[in-house]
Amino acid sequence: MRPLAAPAAVWESPRTDERVEGAVTAEQHGTGTGRRPRRPAHGAATIEDVAQAAGVSRQTVTRAMNDMPGISAVTKERVLRAAKDLHYRPSRFGRGLARAAHDTLGLVVSDLTNPYYPEFAAATVRYAGRLGWNVVLVDTVHAPDPGLVLADLAHQVDAVVGYVGRREVWADALAGMPVVSVDPPADGGTPAGTATVALDPGPALHDAARHLLASGTRTVAVLDGSRCAPTDRAQLIEQVLTAAGLRVEVLPAGGQDVVAGRTATARLVADGLPDAVVGWNDIVAVGALSVLHEAGVAVPGRVRVLGIDGLTLGTFVTPQLSTLAVDMAGVARAAVDLALQALDPAGGGPGHRRVRHDFLARGSS
Repeated sequence: MRPLAAPAAVWESPRTDERVEGAVTAEQHGTGTGRRPRRPAHGAATIEDVAQAAGVSRQTVTRAMNDMPGISAVTKERVLRAAKDLHYRPSRFGRGLARAAHDTLGLVVSDLTNPYYPEFAAATVRYAGRLGWNVVLVDTVHAPDPGLVLADLAHQVDAVVGYVGRREVWADALAGMPVVSVDPPADGGTPAGTATVALDPGPALHDAARHLLASGTRTVAVLDGSRCAPTDRAQLIEQVLTAAGLRVEVLPAGGQDVVAGRTATARLVADGLPDAVVGWNDIVAVGALSVLHEAGVAVPGRVRVLGIDGLTLGTFVTPQLSTLAVDMAGVARAAVDLALQALDPAGGGPGHRRVRHDFLARGSS
């Protein structure tokens, strides 16, 4: 337990709107004697530590750190010196309240080498920028310790949105921070009270099933992004396409990248091709397209190929990729709006939004 600070000496300045505190206590704590205050043993310095070291109140520290009127230049300098000596970093949330505005958003993505996440990040930055937010971006897949990265992020921002993943990775690191989880785990990996943006490919899958049936498709191979157990997405695809009357086989592609799509499709070419291939995402589907082209298999004449996500890269391949496209701008808008709602004391608790995919029939199907 920290010792109580000595009572601050207070004198009234000639300005009626200013109270200058701490002339005596500052010397008792070393700020007036050339001695630097020691960093507290209990961890990161708090506003109370700075107030104690400078011999002022919490309110005076807030005024000094936020360049607000009502204190003298001498007191402000003493507070800032104490904060610097203690390596004090004011809470972004607290600073936002002092300015009556929130302006920094933490954006979490899984893997920037996956084209999906740069497109999502770009949409989020565009929308947040129109609302006056700055954005701090972190990639958790390439971090040695995602928990540490997220804990550091929490000290820099007012709220966090994005692909935070399962709760064991971020629940402690972002404790007390408004969080919006995009495409949260379907198996309950998101803490209660967390705002969410769910992605719903279901309606687009029904449209894709009707399209495949109308084109004469009877058998479908789903190249799952998993290595063994089927993902939630693959199970949903199988369920919807089977209910429509198609014969579906789910194959673990072993990954969610082009290489995984190429490897899985090469096995199909060797073992026998279905009428259609559905990639776990657009990237896997592009890998499938490349192998079919190299093998001389006509697309869509012999095999139809579909992806999921609606990434721009699908328009750069030949034939252009049919896909279940998600509205990235809509996802970004929902996530940022929920973050603003979470920061509003009258916001009414964590919100939940759902963004649907749309089926885009292009040249590959």
